Amino acid sequence: MMDVKNMHPEKFRKAVGKGSWTKPTAGVAPGYAQANLVILPKSAALDFMIFAQRNPKACPVIDVLEAGVTQAPSAKGSDIRRDIPRYRIYEKGKGHREVSSIEELWREDFVSFLLGCSFTFESELIKQGIPMKHIDLGKNVSMYQTNIPCKPAGRLSGDMVVSMRPIKSHQIAKAVEISARYPEVHGSPIHIGNPEAIGIKSLNHPDYGEAVPMEEDEIPVFWPCGVTPQSVLMNSGVDFFITHAPGHMFVTDIKNEELGR
Repeated sequence: MMDVKNMHPEKFRKAVGKGSWTKPTAGVAPGYAQANLVILPKSAALDFMIFAQRNPKACPVIDVLEAGVTQAPSAKGSDIRRDIPRYRIYEKGKGHREVSSIEELWREDFVSFLLGCSFTFESELIKQGIPMKHIDLGKNVSMYQTNIPCKPAGRLSGDMVVSMRPIKSHQIAKAVEISARYPEVHGSPIHIGNPEAIGIKSLNHPDYGEAVPMEEDEIPVFWPCGVTPQSVLMNSGVDFFITHAPGHMFVTDIKNEELGR
């Protein structure tokens, strides 16, 4: 049986394009950076670029494709229209729908942003003996809407989304130290401990992804999340935009160590 999960990124992207992988991408293509995707009409792209610049922990830009371009400089032979397992299409007043390809929707005025993803530092955490429970359980990471405000830009404003990982109490300092070495993929945690302090009512009911059980010796650790743009763009009433479905990332050719410090 073909081991899609451990393929080189270029081969993995081709497998995704053929429909051989439709699940979340946590743990795939070990050693290579994954990215969040935001696609906007050119008319809204400048506001988003400024927003990302003002909110680098939630929206760390690692690549920008010019209007109409479909191949990412960070991914040889890629096609941004079909190399992600699931996309979300947002239309004002209609909510969102999910598709496996956006080729039929593509327009020459679309500008694509690739944002750093915490799956990158997860690989280093695992190497250093800090387990990622959602990967072990075959689940998507838990993500939550918070009350932490982002800095506004133009018409864009809203609160941060975070991802949560249960960490053993004696490993938290190590997890903070390791993730802090990767500022281009969200960096260090934004909050540790009490979820209610950042507006999360229940860890058992994530806004995105799947719930991950907590053990008595574990503490919830929260990192800024690349789903933040989806929440902000919806909150700001942007008429039309496209993103990855939460947890279904774009796998680049960038090695994780290239993003570390």
